[in-house]
Amino acid sequence: MNIIPVFFRSAVFVAALPLGAAEAKVVSPKAAAALVASGKAVLVDVREIEECAASGVAQPAKVLPKSDFDGDQKYWRAFLTANKGKQVLVYCAGGRRSQAVAEALAAEGIESANVGGLKDWTAAGLPVRKVE
Repeated sequence: MNIIPVFFRSAVFVAALPLGAAEAKVVSPKAAAALVASGKAVLVDVREIEECAASGVAQPAKVLPKSDFDGDQKYWRAFLTANKGKQVLVYCAGGRRSQAVAEALAAEGIESANVGGLKDWTAAGLPVRKVE
């Protein structure tokens, strides 16, 4: 058994992670819907308002743009305070932005998970509503 290359690969992997990085969980849309329905979690669409208005949002979702999360958190801060103790499930258009938000929340000790994209939600046959 060659231990040095295995250790070396592991050391490179750890060194490539940003300090304080946290792995975000991934939850299927159907599991997310069940968690929200049970009151154990909240669902957040992290797309921009214009995107949500154009394509709609998951029925139980709150729209809180990633730009606000990355900025002054005018809306995010109050939302997180109001939903303390609940898991925060996030999605976007394709899953990339929601992954970044889920990881940042996890790094702050907030139970979170990435649900993927709106396309995954609709492919699972789950309801969507219009945003005005």
